[in-house]
Amino acid sequence: MTRILGAAGLAAVTLFMLLGFLSSEVALGAPATLAALALTVGLPAVGAGLLLRSHFGERARRGDRKQQLRAQTIESEILRLAVENGGQLTVLEVSTELVLSPEASKAALDALMLREHADLEITDAGVLVYTFHDIRHLGGKKSAKGLLNG
Repeated sequence: MTRILGAAGLAAVTLFMLLGFLSSEVALGAPATLAALALTVGLPAVGAGLLLRSHFGERARRGDRKQQLRAQTIESEILRLAVENGGQLTVLEVSTELVLSPEASKAALDALMLREHADLEITDAGVLVYTFHDIRHLGGKKSAKGLLNG
């Protein structure tokens, strides 16, 4: 909000200075007058524009960040749900448990699959099942050995 007020103040200064120049009897074509006009009118106008741009740009970045956090939260909840279900989930399970639309659930599961956190399998009845290999094999983590220990 302070950026908008600052921009409005600079725009008012710009307008005031421009009106002052236009009502004066100085030769507008003189180099010194043009330089003074650029300093007293141009700089505040540029400052107002930059303040407005930074205000609205920050708002857009904040919206992008919120969307990113929402997606990360959904993916975390899907992974938690996968642990509870033995590493296998369907779109319907995710939709009902996380109260998401089937489209949003499928998109989140597909995103996990694209990043190789899940694989897609199909049952004999034709149901698509997202399988989380690492989660399905969590029980074997106690037998883990060093890579070089063979």
